[in-house]
Amino acid sequence: MNAKQVFTTFAIAIISAFIGVFAYSKFFKPKAERIEVPVHVEQAARYASLPAASQGALPDLTFAAENSVHAVVHVMTKGRSTASSQGYPSNPLFEFFFGPRGFYQEPQQPQPVMGAGSGVIISNDGFIVTNNHVIENANEIEVTLNDKRTFKAVKVGSDPSTDLALLKIDGSDLPYMRYGNSDVLKIGEWVLAVGNPFNLTSTVTAGIISAKSRSIQILGQMSIEAFLQTDAAVNPGNSGGALVNTRGELIGINTAIASRTGSFTGYSFAIPVSIVEKVVADLMEFGEVQRGLLGVNIREIDNALVQELKLNRANGVYVAEVIEGGGAEAAGIKAGDIITAVNGDAVNSVPQLQERVSRHRPGDNLQIEIIRDGKRKPFTVTLRNIHGNTDVVKSASRVSVLGATFEAVSDSEKQRLKIRNGLKVKSVSSGKFRDSGINEGYIITQANRVPINSEEDLNKVVEVLNEGLFLTGIYPNGRVAYYAINLQD
Repeated sequence: MNAKQVFTTFAIAIISAFIGVFAYSKFFKPKAERIEVPVHVEQAARYASLPAASQGALPDLTFAAENSVHAVVHVMTKGRSTASSQGYPSNPLFEFFFGPRGFYQEPQQPQPVMGAGSGVIISNDGFIVTNNHVIENANEIEVTLNDKRTFKAVKVGSDPSTDLALLKIDGSDLPYMRYGNSDVLKIGEWVLAVGNPFNLTSTVTAGIISAKSRSIQILGQMSIEAFLQTDAAVNPGNSGGALVNTRGELIGINTAIASRTGSFTGYSFAIPVSIVEKVVADLMEFGEVQRGLLGVNIREIDNALVQELKLNRANGVYVAEVIEGGGAEAAGIKAGDIITAVNGDAVNSVPQLQERVSRHRPGDNLQIEIIRDGKRKPFTVTLRNIHGNTDVVKSASRVSVLGATFEAVSDSEKQRLKIRNGLKVKSVSSGKFRDSGINEGYIITQANRVPINSEEDLNKVVEVLNEGLFLTGIYPNGRVAYYAINLQD
């Protein structure tokens, strides 16, 4: 076999091999199956505006609303004003709440004045807390519940320095709100404002806590201002209503708004329940707030004072003056000291210090921590009252001006005279009763249309009055008699 034949045979073999491989791959080789397996890859980067993890929905506030709306009442008042014909009172709270009203005209004859606000039932037997400016100068107070029941209310007592007042209606098994804890509130926490703005009963709005221990300089001297600031919408008529946490507990009493127009513009202010609880307890027990005083004049530590005193930080409250004969002087505190804590709780502002002290009564001991010459020192201060001692302060009862003593009416006499209630005049001496011609034995059944069953009932009516006391009653012989007594003379 020559070379040409060998080459031809080799070429044929190569071509045959290619043809065979092509034919096998084309007609006999099985197709490859493609399987896709999903793989979850965690995204490493996220937008700053999106949450890093899945978040739940907004808080459900329906429970809090349902458990508070029935305990918030509509408070309507009737009084008399000697203001101008425009009827704008000169109370700075009203100017703050409703905005500037222009000039005042000369006083005219007293005119009937109607007012409205809100209140919160705090016991099942009808004690109601509201703002003092809601019922101030009111001769008649009427309360309407969420179920539309209406009651006459009497003022148990009030405290202008905190703008709080306590009312009482004659009821039982009433819906009421429990106290929460305003100390544990956090900035940004959800809250509800419940009240009657613009006479729209049972209105609920929501917002967050914007600030704590806020002073807005609205209550005047000797006031206690440590407001909770919120952005829950509050308008005229909300005063005295409830600020509620998400558990439906009372954490504050809505009091004022920051506004130049008279309507809500972003911020509202509520008295924290830590102050409310103390004031209410005092009014119930004593009829007068028992205010314990440290006996110091204080001021905020601002940047100017930091530089003047060469302080490291603006912490605490500066003692500008120690009052002679006060508790602070007796304990050894001096002017120039810096108060940093009360009973272990840090204080960094005047409102914080005032609020902490306001929880206590004369005679209570407070552990005060101060900084003097760069060193921390503890002191024990015994609080004193405005008179410089630790006695309970009691206000003189206005019933004493009536010049009478009283006794209960027996059941048999009620049955004989066909009356359900009453308070008998036991004796009459020099006073308003004798001047008005009221004799011994007279049974008072109503005072200013409020049923009277005891001397305490009569006292509560008299305390709220500024001018006229109108008595309805009956003598033992069955003669019905009415008397009008001017308490201003």
